[in-house]
Amino acid sequence: MPQIIDHSILRKIIITWAAIFGCLAAQVYADQSESPALEEVVVTAEFRPMSAAEVPGSVSMLDPNANGDLINHLDELLSRAANVNLTSGASRARFFQIRGIGERSQFVEPLNPSVGLIVDGVDLSGLGGSATLFDVQQVEVLRGPQGTLYGANAMAGLINVVTPDATETLSGSLQVDAGNYSARGAGGVLAGPIGEDIGFRISARTYQDDGFIDNIHLNRDDTNSRDERSLRAKVQGKLSEGTWQIAAGSVDVDNGYDAFSLDNNRNTRSDEPGRDAQESSYLAFNASTALSAAVVGELAVGWVDSDIAYGYDEDWTFSGFHPFGYSSTDLYLRDVETRTADVRLLSAPGQGLAAGAVDWVVGVYALDKEVDFSRDYTFAGGLFTSDYAIDRLALYGELATKLSDSWRISLGLRAEQHESSYSDSEAVRFAPDDNLIGGRLLLERSLASGNMLYISLTRGYKAGGFNTSSSLDADLREFDPESLWNMEAGFKGRLMDDRLALSATIFRMQRQDVQIATSITRLRNDGSAEFIGYTGNGAEGVNQGLEFEAVLQAADRLQLTASVGLLDAEFEDYVNGSGEDLDGRDQAQAPGYQFYLAADYRFSQTLELNISIEGKDDYYFSDGHAEQSPSYALFNSALRYSRDNWELSLWGRNLGDKDYFVRGFSFPNDPRDGYTATRWTQLGAPRQFGMTAKTSF
Repeated sequence: MPQIIDHSILRKIIITWAAIFGCLAAQVYADQSESPALEEVVVTAEFRPMSAAEVPGSVSMLDPNANGDLINHLDELLSRAANVNLTSGASRARFFQIRGIGERSQFVEPLNPSVGLIVDGVDLSGLGGSATLFDVQQVEVLRGPQGTLYGANAMAGLINVVTPDATETLSGSLQVDAGNYSARGAGGVLAGPIGEDIGFRISARTYQDDGFIDNIHLNRDDTNSRDERSLRAKVQGKLSEGTWQIAAGSVDVDNGYDAFSLDNNRNTRSDEPGRDAQESSYLAFNASTALSAAVVGELAVGWVDSDIAYGYDEDWTFSGFHPFGYSSTDLYLRDVETRTADVRLLSAPGQGLAAGAVDWVVGVYALDKEVDFSRDYTFAGGLFTSDYAIDRLALYGELATKLSDSWRISLGLRAEQHESSYSDSEAVRFAPDDNLIGGRLLLERSLASGNMLYISLTRGYKAGGFNTSSSLDADLREFDPESLWNMEAGFKGRLMDDRLALSATIFRMQRQDVQIATSITRLRNDGSAEFIGYTGNGAEGVNQGLEFEAVLQAADRLQLTASVGLLDAEFEDYVNGSGEDLDGRDQAQAPGYQFYLAADYRFSQTLELNISIEGKDDYYFSDGHAEQSPSYALFNSALRYSRDNWELSLWGRNLGDKDYFVRGFSFPNDPRDGYTATRWTQLGAPRQFGMTAKTSF
């Protein structure tokens, strides 16, 4: 693998890390005998719940409440996971990339996500704006194709959001918070029993801030504001031989969108600021019961309906700024309804085939999705509408058996039929269908120490599709399915008397018929530019690297956390829409390294300090141009005081007020430079600080 890390940056990180935590480590080094063992964390996204140390794959377990700072949304948490990136281009990041693979935006249909998003069993893939994190127990990030488990929406990986269960006794909590940029929020949780075998949990949250933009034309500082509300509920019960659960939720996001400036800063001139809104309601039911002494049956049904409004001032200025009167807005409206059903049978523990020696799983999965879309664009000459529908049906299964006391092998396969239909107001019609195959072959070795080595071969896929822009040539309208082979080897274990939890993974992914989101720019007759995004197939791509995660309970008062991802992701034999040969160039959204380092130090039973640093290497914003995000590192901290049932946190993120970017483009849009192609960037959050107070009962 080529060198992908700037060693001067690493030296600075190591020196800073040592300076911050060296003195703390010195205080507790001699007291290691008092260091407690780390707690087990259970992963729920596999066929059978298991501890993170038992999952034969690369998995990150993220706790939004771990550091004492305020985490409102998934895009504020994912930087803690190795080789996970995100893309905004909106008020929140809706799209995520794992190991350099994943979509960056959506303007028209269809979108086939490479990274799946599940919340309490509900499929929210492609709807990441609704991923609020109040009253969330954990976020599970499964890296690599989940071809047996989840199919087409998880070719690169899966993000699974899990909320807490009901409690056996009546309990609850209240939270209020405030910060700079007029940030304010409040939330509450109530949980407890309804009867002997039934419990409930309900949570509600509201959050607002003014955003980080000053609109110097309108003299306003809230055109990129956030206004987000969530309501979640669970009812859980016991069956005679199993359990059941109903989960329901509603997320109402009504945010502003005014993020791009002709001066590439946080001072905008838009006279018609945009909007980024999403109302999502969902309902899920799942049940598990013993059908016999040897067979367990499971049922999971989900429904979600989302109304999405996304629009912006396309010229980024006010009327009269452009010498020829160019002024334009673009508004996208979607009604997305998704229904899923998953029915599976599993062997009961010790009751598999061949006298219990072979564990097995078999299941059927169905998805039905409908998207009603409309676009109101100044230069379109009228309202554009479309109807898009997807039907997916999959049959999957897995067998696993022990080859010896220390060796275990498993084989999983998934066959999926993907059908879609599309029609729009410009008389464009598509009805493609694909037959897709995925799966995994796993070989695990249990060591005498209780630790694990594993090697796996997995295959992921996603369906083909089409581009609907009438400005595109006919040969750019359709694209083929993409497939991916992933070879992976790893170690998972606990060392140093269970004080160190360590996982390390090396992987190589071979992508075929890579679906690449690129763009072309066409000049209109009046001299203004039309930016046209579309998806096509590249030849091949190779994504390879390392992932390392560790948690060390250094002493009773000090816990250290590290997450490091190294990535080398390149194209093979690819020419983009502008005719550039990108053979050997890095793929977009694929930083050569990412890291997250944190320390938690407890001064006393009531006072705790968290200090962390997160960063990533430079990377290309897009495969359609050569603009890059530079490398950066952000410092964060939180001081948490807790006593009895009260907790108070003082927190800050990006304490160095570092400028970094969450989206980037290149096209002509400024009359002051004669409309030359320019790099345009959306800045990430500046320095944020605030206070959060909680009480529980």
